[in-house]
Amino acid sequence: MAHGLAGLMLLIAGGAGAQPIEAHDFLPFDPAQARIGQLLFYDKILSGNRNIACATCHHHDLNSTDRLSLGIGEGGAGLGPARAPGDIAKRIPRNAPGLWNLGHRSVSVLFHDGRVERDPGFPSGFASPAGRHLPDGLTSALAVQALFPMTAEFEMAGNPGENPVADAVAGAVWEGWPLLTARVAAIPAYADLFAAAFPEVARAEDITIVQIANALAAFIGTEWQSFDSPYDAFLQSGTPLPEAAERGRQLFFGAAGCAGCHSGPLFSDQSYHAMGLPGFGPGRIRKHDPIPRDVGRMGVTDDPDDAYRFRTLPLRNVALTAPYGHNGAYPTLRGMIRHMANPVGERMRWQPQLAHLPTVARLAEYDFVLMEDRLETARQLETVEVPRVPLNSAEVDDIEAFLHALTGASAAERPLGRPDTVPSGLPVD
Repeated sequence: MAHGLAGLMLLIAGGAGAQPIEAHDFLPFDPAQARIGQLLFYDKILSGNRNIACATCHHHDLNSTDRLSLGIGEGGAGLGPARAPGDIAKRIPRNAPGLWNLGHRSVSVLFHDGRVERDPGFPSGFASPAGRHLPDGLTSALAVQALFPMTAEFEMAGNPGENPVADAVAGAVWEGWPLLTARVAAIPAYADLFAAAFPEVARAEDITIVQIANALAAFIGTEWQSFDSPYDAFLQSGTPLPEAAERGRQLFFGAAGCAGCHSGPLFSDQSYHAMGLPGFGPGRIRKHDPIPRDVGRMGVTDDPDDAYRFRTLPLRNVALTAPYGHNGAYPTLRGMIRHMANPVGERMRWQPQLAHLPTVARLAEYDFVLMEDRLETARQLETVEVPRVPLNSAEVDDIEAFLHALTGASAAERPLGRPDTVPSGLPVD
């Protein structure tokens, strides 16, 4: 990092909120625990029917995403755009976000609606869907987040009646964690690895869901660190950006107003904003709500002022993680930039064919039914909180060029990568 007057000048040149990242800005994770996490991340043992892994929706080959607008979880087969939906009952309601830099110390909220966040008001130190049932000893918000996909019916747990985990989480999510822990602890190779990596584990019986989640967090938090982009070189040493990217940088931090929300080292204010993205898919059903919609942050807080607000997604390596938006509404950065600059206008022009949804005959008549509800569309657009920013085509190109300059030079070179085998013996991918 540049220091003194030179460093100050670089930060000023970078724009408001421009901050370099260094290795010490990340939480400390144990490499041995990360190695366990790598295996668990790809091991289908953590799913109710032993047929889906964390990596299914966050794969190395797909830059930690699945490249679908709304994912195909339990019941599907294959990876990414080629994943066959089979006879699924429901799509996953939201887009699978990239995992880049989630181990950064500044990360305090996770999930599109922020339902996991640091909160000293809870004994565990974190607010989450488990409330006060969240166990002690989880080392980060990332570890807390790792607990919930494996207990979600349509993501990894499966449908009630299919397996004991699905039956357990139908009562409460935390009731499934001991069953998953017992599966892992019963595998001698895992028991040995946990005993070697965690001081509190001497034998298989000592393993809990806490160590499993902390191992997953150690892997995710170290595997997808990325801070060697052209923009980082610009901040650290003054290396000029390509001309288009430089023009885009000036727009991003200036007239286009992007940095108003995409601020800080990860380009996210970690807050929530209503941007009028089209509603489609199954929504996140809420008790007493007859409409299958996604009200975003309001689903966590029950505060009407939070309706249709979603977490500002970080932008480092954003060019690698299409499609964009909390529901993957836009397949290209260009389309998303245009929407952010003119949410109401672009929302009215949006067409269903922009969404990447594998065809499921039984779901086809419901996928876009919400868009036919004019009152619901009006409610969504009434919450939009940003004014229109006129951008011409060349300016959109320049902002897109700047966003590409946030891609790490070594993004394709991950420390551990995909394992060839996992201790359960289940197939990888």
